[in-house]
Amino acid sequence: MPSATGTAQARIIGSKQLQKKGAITPSWVGRVPQLKQGTYSDGMPLHKVEYLCCKLILRPNKFVSRESLFAFGKTMREPAKQHGVKFSSAGFESQPIQLREVLFIDTEDFRLYNNAFILRRRIPYKDGFPIGDPEIVFKFRHPDIQLCAETDVRPHILGDHRVKFKCQAMPLKEKLGGIRLLFSHNVQFHRSAIGMGKENVRDIDAIVDLLPVLNRIRKTPKEEIKLVSNTIIEEVLQDIGMLDFGEGITCKANVAIWRTRGEHRPLVGEFAFQFRFQDRSMLSKEALRRAEAFFLDLQYSAEEYIALNCTKTAMVYRLLGNSPKSHE
Repeated sequence: MPSATGTAQARIIGSKQLQKKGAITPSWVGRVPQLKQGTYSDGMPLHKVEYLCCKLILRPNKFVSRESLFAFGKTMREPAKQHGVKFSSAGFESQPIQLREVLFIDTEDFRLYNNAFILRRRIPYKDGFPIGDPEIVFKFRHPDIQLCAETDVRPHILGDHRVKFKCQAMPLKEKLGGIRLLFSHNVQFHRSAIGMGKENVRDIDAIVDLLPVLNRIRKTPKEEIKLVSNTIIEEVLQDIGMLDFGEGITCKANVAIWRTRGEHRPLVGEFAFQFRFQDRSMLSKEALRRAEAFFLDLQYSAEEYIALNCTKTAMVYRLLGNSPKSHE
C-alpha cells in the first residue's frame, strides 16, 4: 500500500495536472475588444495595438550570473514541447548581455503613477560606458484598451518620436493558471529631441510643456518632480532564445534582472517575449492559441521563479515602503 506521504504527494501532483488541463480565465484569443474609431485633437486617427507582449515577473534570487539567466530557458522546454512551440537557444550563448540604466520621475505624491502614467529615462551601456543618446519613455498603462488609445501620449518636441501600443499578457495577481491583459500606450524619443535648454525638466510645468496630456494631473505651478524612491536602476538583460509559434509568428525571448545601482541590491526579474503585427485580423488564431497555452503552462513550469501581484515599475515605487495606487 502507498504511504500517507506518497498519497499526499500524488494528490498534489494530480491537482496540478488538473489545473494545467485548462486555464482558469477565458481565452483572450479573438476576444480583445476592437477600438471605437476616433481621432486626437489634431485630427489624427487613434493609434492601434501593434504588439503582443507576454511577461512573467520573477523573483531575482536565482539570477546570480549570466549562466543563470540562460538556465531559465530549461523551464520553457516542456511547455514548448507540449504545445508544439519551437524553442531554440542556438547562437544566443555568444550574444552579449545588455546593460541599461533606468530611472523614474514623478511628483512627491506619485500623481503620474496613480493616474496610470509612467515616465522614465534609460541609457544603454556597452563595455562599462554609456552609449548613444539617453532615451525618454512615457506610457499610459491601463486595462481599458479604449481609454489607452484615447490618451494621446505624443510629445511636443522638435525631434522624432516612436509610438508603441502594446497588449500585455500577464498572470493573474493572486494565482497561477490565468491571464490578465494590460494595454500600454508608449512613446519613446531621445533626450536631444527635446530641444536646447529643455533637457533638464525639473518641475511639472516643464513636463506638461513636453507631454501636454499631463496637464490633467497638474495641481500647482512649478511643482517639483523627483527621482522615484531616490533610486537608479541597473537593468541586466539577456536574449536567451527564439520562439516559433508557427504561421510566421516568431520572436526572441529574454530574461532581465533589475537591481539598484551602487548597492547592486536585486529587486525583480522578468521573462518576456513579444511580436509585432500591422493588422491583427491577419494573425493566425491557431498560432495565438499555441502561444497562450504555452504561456499558461510556463507559469507552472517556472513557478519556483514567479512573483505575483507586481510589476518591475511597481517594485521601484514600493522600494521605500510607499504604497501608491496601481492600475496594473
